[in-house]
Amino acid sequence: MALSDLLYPDNPKRKKELIQLHQELLDCMSTNFHATNELVGVLNEHLGCTITPIEMRESSTVKENCEIIIQVMSEIQHQVQKIDSDMKEKLEPVLYQKLYDIKEPELEKIAIAQRVFSIIFGEATSTAAMVAIKLLGSNHLTLSVSKLIGLLAQIGASVLGGISITIIGLGLEMILHAILGAMERSQLLTAVRSYEKHLSEFKAASEKYQHAIHEVTSSVRQQIQ
Repeated sequence: MALSDLLYPDNPKRKKELIQLHQELLDCMSTNFHATNELVGVLNEHLGCTITPIEMRESSTVKENCEIIIQVMSEIQHQVQKIDSDMKEKLEPVLYQKLYDIKEPELEKIAIAQRVFSIIFGEATSTAAMVAIKLLGSNHLTLSVSKLIGLLAQIGASVLGGISITIIGLGLEMILHAILGAMERSQLLTAVRSYEKHLSEFKAASEKYQHAIHEVTSSVRQQIQ
């Protein structure tokens, strides 16, 4: 038994908790990468965007992977803002307000958006217009993207940021060394609590983000069928 485990009897339990929390963080990040790519695919296919799909880099740190997804999420935000600007520029104020009126029928909003896209691109499908309306009208997506970007930045800047993605398959002590680095084993409780705090907020925000994306992508699939 390690001396630190004799001095701190709860350490073996905390070690296992720390590894489990790290794996949960990676799983959650992986799901966010997948959901983001689904939305990127819809934007590229139906709105003519050229956003590059992303993938987790196993040779990189948590912080570096956070930066990868933050960059793409920022691009998505930019595209939504651009759609809004185009609508505001091309439409009369009354029609523009209709796009955000929850009482206005969605089909009417789609028709308005399609008219604008036809002016910009020469032609436009109802699917493209519907995607635009879903993006503009989804407060859930707008808020969840902003929230998740903030949390990803916090995680990247925290002690978790410097941890490598590739730890699965390593021995217990090597995994702990990868996670804790130069930290004293007496700091295991602090590390566990830090993970728990970040992970709890991150998972909650991720679920809202993934649900908002599903609302958009499922609508597109129904429209195509």
